[in-house]
Amino acid sequence: MLFLGIQFLIWSISGAYMVILDIDYIHGDSLVINHQAKINANKITYPLSALRKRFPHLENIEVGLFVGQEVYRFTLLDEKYVINASNGHEISPINSNDAIKAAKYYYSGNGDVTDAYLLTENPPIELSRRALPAWRINFNDFGNPSIYVSAQTGTLVSKRHEFWRIFDLMFSLHVMDYEEEDPSNKLLFLFTIFSIMASIFGAILSYFVIFKKTKVTKFKPLNASSNEEGINHVSP
Repeated sequence: MLFLGIQFLIWSISGAYMVILDIDYIHGDSLVINHQAKINANKITYPLSALRKRFPHLENIEVGLFVGQEVYRFTLLDEKYVINASNGHEISPINSNDAIKAAKYYYSGNGDVTDAYLLTENPPIELSRRALPAWRINFNDFGNPSIYVSAQTGTLVSKRHEFWRIFDLMFSLHVMDYEEEDPSNKLLFLFTIFSIMASIFGAILSYFVIFKKTKVTKFKPLNASSNEEGINHVSP
């Protein structure tokens, strides 16, 4: 029970953390600005025909924005490209200066950039491998926020802070899976079974220790010494 009790305490603390904090804040929604800028067709001066002639095998072409600038985004041989829609300048792959500019554009806080580095493999647990390659831009603001920008398209791929990282740790402790964070794991199942058994046996033990003991004490007969005292007391 002491061994199980430690896990009960972990479940209580981790569960309380995940329930008390607002999930939208944990997701980092307050870290970024939801820009509603519209595409200005007058700024798209680089003709689409020239783009197709320049990249004859391009696929999935679309018009979008990068830090307020109209751009073409498309795929070519499984690689993603970003082209300035006004002059045809190739923006991708995103360099560090453009990544910092994009991170500041997305970020809602007032902190300054502390560092920026490119992730191409072995991403931290807070970033999906599917988002690689990506730039991580860190800010010296409350909660040590990080903005992740795609190194191919310049789009926002993720946002994280320390409270999310603690939440991730608490979730792994809560589900007792410290690598993949999968609730359907054998360790959690075994602990659940043992906990149920411990609760049942604890209830049975409590009945015998408390209720049976009380019953025996209530109807306990007088001992021999008490009887002798009573007899000596009334004898002449």
